[in-house]
Amino acid sequence: MTRIKVLIVDDSLFMRKLITNLLSADDRIEVIDTATNGKDALDKIQRLQPDVVTLDVEMPVLSGLETLEIIMKENPLPVIMLSNTTTEGAENTIRAIQLGAFDFVPKPSGTISLDIHKVKDELIEKVVKAKSINLNLYKNTNKHHRPKRNNNENTQQVTNVGKKKIVLIGASTGGPRALQEVLSGIPKNIPAPILIVQHMPAKFTKSLASRLNHLCEITVKEAENGEILRNGVAYIAPGGFHLQMKKLGKTLTAEVNELPPVNGHRPSVDQLFRSATSLKDEEIIAVILTGMGSDGTKGLVELKKQTNTFAIAESKETAVIFGMPKTAIQTGLIDQIEPIDQIAAFISNKVNLG
Repeated sequence: MTRIKVLIVDDSLFMRKLITNLLSADDRIEVIDTATNGKDALDKIQRLQPDVVTLDVEMPVLSGLETLEIIMKENPLPVIMLSNTTTEGAENTIRAIQLGAFDFVPKPSGTISLDIHKVKDELIEKVVKAKSINLNLYKNTNKHHRPKRNNNENTQQVTNVGKKKIVLIGASTGGPRALQEVLSGIPKNIPAPILIVQHMPAKFTKSLASRLNHLCEITVKEAENGEILRNGVAYIAPGGFHLQMKKLGKTLTAEVNELPPVNGHRPSVDQLFRSATSLKDEEIIAVILTGMGSDGTKGLVELKKQTNTFAIAESKETAVIFGMPKTAIQTGLIDQIEPIDQIAAFISNKVNLG
């Protein structure tokens, strides 16, 4: 068996040793070297050609973001960021994902995390998955972003005055960039609320929502318990909390709670989808984007049985990880399979034209 060659980049000798020990405990992984800063990392990437790099966000000489940007321009390969859970750390991590990082793992207790073993399984799983991704998706990452449209563009829409429309989106690994592609293509006057579950820890979802709100025409925010769902607003489940829908009379509201994780996930796409099964007078557009595992599939089955739901899945050709879309497609209940750059148009068309 060919082992996955990993380069560990961290300015802390202690952390380099801890991470090396964690990864080396798995027979599938070989830590081929470590680097003390970004400049050192770039030299060793050229020389050693690792399969995967773990990269600390905060480093001297060249920061993690600066190093990542150079990697993705000159020698794209899967990079997993190791991030602090501070507000600044979360913002930098979201920026790293937009620059092309495959994924991130939060350090449990800051820069020097004596308890890094708590994320051992998560880190190993992401290293293994990173080796198998399609690197073509990561080339020219910075040219990927769709520019904001002029407000006068794409305004000729035929609004369906029939049933209320609701858009539900689930995503995991690779999701932040996929969400940016989708949400930036949706016009601000779309006559539907959008509810999103992105697998992500607490604090990071707030930074994600803030960044997407800056880049998109629609409003993007972290969901708050009890708020009324408004058209043209995307609500992201806060990290560590489920996002559900609740109907009060004819009004739809968001419910944010700490019910037990569903199949290891909180927030859970299945939980969001299941909460919408009671909506008999509404039309639902359910979307499953890139991600590991199968979250969303069971909920989709229930949605299709009990409601008027049109289901869209991201195609294999653009999904960073084809796990979640694949399992949904295998149910035979997906109505449309599309590359990520076409999904916004299908959402808009279904909402406006029915």
